[in-house]
Amino acid sequence: MHGTGVPLVTPFDDSGRIDHDRLETVADWLESQGVDFLVPCGSSGEAPLLTPDERVSVVETVAETTDLPVLAGTGQEGFEPTLETTERAAKAGADAALVVTPSYYGSGDQALESYYRDLADESPVPVFLYSVPKFTDHALAPETAASLAAHDNVAGIKDSSGSLESLQRLVSRTADEEFSVLVGSGSVYAAGLDVGADGGVLAMANVAPARASEIWHRHRDGRADTAREQNAALVELNRAVTAEYGVPGIKAALEMRGQPAGELRRPLQPLPNDERRHLETVLEAALESTLAR
Repeated sequence: MHGTGVPLVTPFDDSGRIDHDRLETVADWLESQGVDFLVPCGSSGEAPLLTPDERVSVVETVAETTDLPVLAGTGQEGFEPTLETTERAAKAGADAALVVTPSYYGSGDQALESYYRDLADESPVPVFLYSVPKFTDHALAPETAASLAAHDNVAGIKDSSGSLESLQRLVSRTADEEFSVLVGSGSVYAAGLDVGADGGVLAMANVAPARASEIWHRHRDGRADTAREQNAALVELNRAVTAEYGVPGIKAALEMRGQPAGELRRPLQPLPNDERRHLETVLEAALESTLAR
């Protein structure tokens, strides 16, 4: 996994069921916009609100729809449910598994390292670590990631800490391994690439996929300055669909882009009208920004 990945949304119909037709449409649109891989059942996909069977069905639909690599979110709170979900996702067509750090019991890095190592031993697909302290209240230490990087079936990490220091330490400590460091915060995407990250998994890429992807392509082509300019033009949009409005913001913005992603799953609620107006203004400004040349 390298380049720009999208933690794509999960569309629901009016009755609360997964809208697989709409999911196919969104996946097709994202692929047409030049992104490099898709990530179903992540935080932006309302994964904690899906049943295990629903997760598998989402992965299957995405894998059957796209020619891009599929990095499926399979992490649960316990080892056995995570392994089962990972095995089922692999059978459904996932190329790799993105596994969030379990958080309910506040496990430390020693326990988490053992958890990931055992999971990688048994997983039929490569495992990507997922550190997202905003939701789990725990940042996986770069030293722990580096230790796990030596495992043949641990392929990388998505670091959503938003910390450049963390990204740089991850890159430096895993440089000797076949291990992908993926930026999980769109605001620091270009900066993360500057310090050696291999790509990113970005919520904002749901709504501005071409512009998010352009950051990676310009950086790859040796135009880091224009990559940073492109990233700067998307910072407000990234903040709006993450820190400010979250998944309701992503789905509202997709509707504004002519790619409606259906209803939210409770307890999430649609944006009030004043927040929708603000989001629309931010989205228009981002889309009017000139793609880096």
